[in-house]
Amino acid sequence: MSLESLFLPLLIVLLAVPMFLQARKQKRAMQEQQKLQNSLEAGDRVMTTSGLFGTVVSSTDDSIDLEIAPGVVTTWVRAAVREKVVTDAEDTAIAEDAETEQDAAPAAAETEVKDEKDTTEVPTSQSTAEVAEPIEKQKTS
Repeated sequence: MSLESLFLPLLIVLLAVPMFLQARKQKRAMQEQQKLQNSLEAGDRVMTTSGLFGTVVSSTDDSIDLEIAPGVVTTWVRAAVREKVVTDAEDTAIAEDAETEQDAAPAAAETEVKDEKDTTEVPTSQSTAEVAEPIEKQKTS
């Protein structure tokens, strides 16, 4: 067998394997996204594909209502939801669960140190940002 006769099958294999792996990866991502969108409930904090944060107020089969500000409710296609956002309350609950798994005495000592750090005042500083001149003024200069 010559090397030329093996070139075409080898080339096909080298192109087909990455395409196959990419298709599997994309299918898995689509399944995870579908699972997320089906699990949305009222009260969930979400981010849309356009970067808008909101809280789910109600949902139907193909759309959801998001409250983006107090009293401002908008309707979105369910597929526009990109991800659930973990709120600070959930972060605190997760952190508390992790602390209970550790020894109680070191956790209490760490909490006291954290409380002391949290009570310190951080002085607010004035912004030193400069604003550029309007374009109209720049052209005349």
